Amino acid sequence: MELQNGTSVTDQTPVIEIRDLHKAYGQLEVLKGVDITAPAGHVVSLIGSSGSGKSTLLRCANLLEDSQQGDVIFCGEPVAWKGEGANRRPGDHAQMIRIRTNLSMVFQQFNLWAHMTILQNVMEAPVTVLKREKAEVEAAARKYLDKVGIGDKCDVYPAQLSGGQQQRAAIARALCMEPKALLFDEPTSALDPELEQEVVKVIKDLAAEGRTMIIVTHDMRMAHDVSDHVVFLHQGKIEEQGPPGELFGNPKTERLRGFLSATVS
Repeated sequence: MELQNGTSVTDQTPVIEIRDLHKAYGQLEVLKGVDITAPAGHVVSLIGSSGSGKSTLLRCANLLEDSQQGDVIFCGEPVAWKGEGANRRPGDHAQMIRIRTNLSMVFQQFNLWAHMTILQNVMEAPVTVLKREKAEVEAAARKYLDKVGIGDKCDVYPAQLSGGQQQRAAIARALCMEPKALLFDEPTSALDPELEQEVVKVIKDLAAEGRTMIIVTHDMRMAHDVSDHVVFLHQGKIEEQGPPGELFGNPKTERLRGFLSATVS
């Protein structure tokens, strides 16, 4: 397979690769040289205290935020930049749109359109952004709503659903874009514990299918159960990373031990 710039892509090419990423808001340095790799079919979870840079890293990967230094590489294709430092921006608009449409993001707040039915919410982006045939998209949307367990809610509006159902609709919407990877930003933190488990089950099912995912989460049990690799961020740097069994079972740094102790308690 070749991308539009001629880059050759193999099964071993990571879907997302981030190298030496730096991000600041004015004088506040949020990311201080971070490296992340998400191979095809793998789940990478980002954990850490509030303010450690997890969500910012996810938004930089999806080009929703501009970083000041470092590389973002999608399926072997480096993002083209123009400008430097605080003035750095993506230099190829078509490339940016292509990458964003292949990295579907699920946010903490569900961001569903209140005036549209659930089916219309799921269909909107594939029809308007990808210009796919409406009938084809409707069939796919119904399939994905069935997959996340709310196929019977196609004709209702977001306000008529529970928080867990709304988040599952948001996941179906992300899946309907047929992305190369899914990015989850604290997908369960706005939910009550009972509703949280509905969403965790869907994410576990997606992981079992071999979907490529990067998940920012406060749920250590989910991170342990679904991840191939876990990254612990502290003050904008990677403090520790590794397979979940190793990271949670035998943390090497005092900071991670303290974080896990506080999280469990």
